[in-house]
Amino acid sequence: MGRTRGWPMLDRGTRLWWRTVGRRIDLDGDHSWLAAPTSGRGAVADRWLPAEAERIGGSLVRDGGSGTGLLPSMDALAGPEFDPAAVHPAIRGFYEHTASWRVDAWTKWSRGFAGPGAVIESLYGKRLQQLALPVDTLAVAHGVDSEIVTILGPNGSHAGSAWLRTLRRTGDYMFSGYYRVGRLPGHDQPSVHVSFPLEQGNVQVYLRPSNGPDGSMTLSSPPGGFGDDGAYVTVVDGGRTYAARVPVHEEFRLYVDDEGVARTDHVLKIWGATAVRLHYRLAPVDVGSHMAESS
Repeated sequence: MGRTRGWPMLDRGTRLWWRTVGRRIDLDGDHSWLAAPTSGRGAVADRWLPAEAERIGGSLVRDGGSGTGLLPSMDALAGPEFDPAAVHPAIRGFYEHTASWRVDAWTKWSRGFAGPGAVIESLYGKRLQQLALPVDTLAVAHGVDSEIVTILGPNGSHAGSAWLRTLRRTGDYMFSGYYRVGRLPGHDQPSVHVSFPLEQGNVQVYLRPSNGPDGSMTLSSPPGGFGDDGAYVTVVDGGRTYAARVPVHEEFRLYVDDEGVARTDHVLKIWGATAVRLHYRLAPVDVGSHMAESS
């Protein structure tokens, strides 16, 4: 019981830390690019979805069928640093029709990071059902289930897509993220903007797209200044919002291997040290219908 009563104090202390190291921001003004969903007290899971739809005056579509994707069209990422037309059709198909794809994952933590990762998973990830990246490699051995939920704006246009990923064996949430195309102030190249709602705040990542050989593509959150592609934490405290850029850097390299299988190599670094590597195998659930949609 005492431990249960201690959770609000722990969460409150965490928000105070980010308020201290961050800066006050105006989400209705210069920092509107950091406007993103937040969650209420307790487990996050998918509880934030109705509130976000209500906030923007929109609606939810929970069963959009196999055509539902993280992005309605990869063409929205076109810019001086990225050409969507050069991306392999399978990779494009995954982003535009994510609901019709199965994702198998493998993880490998680096020495020195597995211990802290397990503590974070226990104190926050499993309890909050959010950002619960398993340290035990067998946790994902039975597969990961995913659901795409679309949020439509007031005029019926695509506002964003929620990607809900749960462990098939336990049903526990790994990630509950919100995906859309965003543009940073002073940047001509659009980015993939991913938000992970938390209690009175969120974690956000702006991922910069770039083309690679043979139709591959990379999404990266490199080091940089406030307002550049990268990772941010925002918290709401006392009616004010604060944000801090955090030294977490990711790279997703999406490619199709020699056997025609779509794959992703995902590296997460803290400062310059690699904390964890992940590998995803992407496979269309119905190969025939997927190829018809992508052709």
